Amino acid sequence: MKIKNKNQADAIELTPDNPIKMGINWYPGHMARAIREIKEKLKLVDIVLEIRDARAPLASGNRAMEESLRQKSRLILLNKVNLADPQIIHQWEEWFKKEGEPYLFLDCFDKGSIKKVLAMARAIVDQKRKDSNPDTYVQKEKLKMMIIGLPNTGKSTIINQLANRAATKTADRPGQTQVQQWIVIDKDLDLLDTPGVMPPLLAKEEHGLWLSALHAIPDDIAGEELPAKFLIEYLKEKKSKEFLIRYKLESFDLSLEDILSKIAVLRGCVRQKGLPDFERVYKLILLDFRKGELGKVCFGIPPKDI
Repeated sequence: MKIKNKNQADAIELTPDNPIKMGINWYPGHMARAIREIKEKLKLVDIVLEIRDARAPLASGNRAMEESLRQKSRLILLNKVNLADPQIIHQWEEWFKKEGEPYLFLDCFDKGSIKKVLAMARAIVDQKRKDSNPDTYVQKEKLKMMIIGLPNTGKSTIINQLANRAATKTADRPGQTQVQQWIVIDKDLDLLDTPGVMPPLLAKEEHGLWLSALHAIPDDIAGEELPAKFLIEYLKEKKSKEFLIRYKLESFDLSLEDILSKIAVLRGCVRQKGLPDFERVYKLILLDFRKGELGKVCFGIPPKDI
C-alpha cells in the first residue's frame, strides 16, 4: 500500500514489516514571525515558563529557542504527566536535576501543581536577582512572565488556571493562539501569552510521529494514518496491557493489518459489504490515545551523555 504525506513529494511503500518511514514537519509562516517576536520580547519579562509535553520531554521542546532561553530565567513545565509512564518520568527527573534546569512535571488541572508553578517562578527570579546584586537585593513585588511552548501542550489551560478564570481560549486543536497578548493574573503578576511554535526542523524523523500522536502537529498536516499505525507498533513493542484490553486483542503477535481489522469490527467501523473503514479506525486510535485510554507512555528516554 502506498501513502503520501502532504510534506512529501513522492509516495512511499508502507508494509506491516516496514510501517513507518516518513518525515513529518509543520512550520507555517506565522511561526517564524512568532519566534522572532518572542525573542524580541524576552527583555520585557523576568522569567519564561516553557511548556512541554511530559510524554516527550525533549522532543516537545524547541531547539530554535534554546540559545535565547538560556540567557533568561526559565522554568520548564512538563504538562500532562498524568498521561505519562511514571517509571520513565522518574528517569527524566533525574536527568533534569543533573542538567541543572529548573523543571516541574505537572497535570495542569491539578490546583496544587499550579500553586507550585508560581512559587517556583518567584523563587527562581528572586535567587537570580540576589546572586546578581547581593548587596542591594530587594525582593521584587511585581513579576512579569512569558509562557511559550509547542502547540497543544496546554499553555492556555495553564494560563486560565493561573488566572483562575477563562483568560484565554482553549481548544483541542494546535495553533489556536496566533498573537501575543498580555494577561493580568493579579496585581503582582502579568503574563505574556505567545503563539504555540514548532521548531523549523525536527531533530529526528521519529519526532514528527511522536508530536503528531500527541497532537502538537495537526491531523490535517500529518494525516491520521501514519501516527495511528506508529502508535499500534509502539504499543505492541511496549506490550501495553491497556491497548490489548481496550481493543479485546488476544495477542501482541497479530500483524498491523489484523489489528486494524479487529478494531474496525469491534468498534463498528465498517463500510458497505462489511469492509473495514480504516479512516475511522485511525481517528479513534488517536482519540483513545490522547485521552489516555491506551496506557501511560513516554516517547524517548533521557540522553546518556549528560
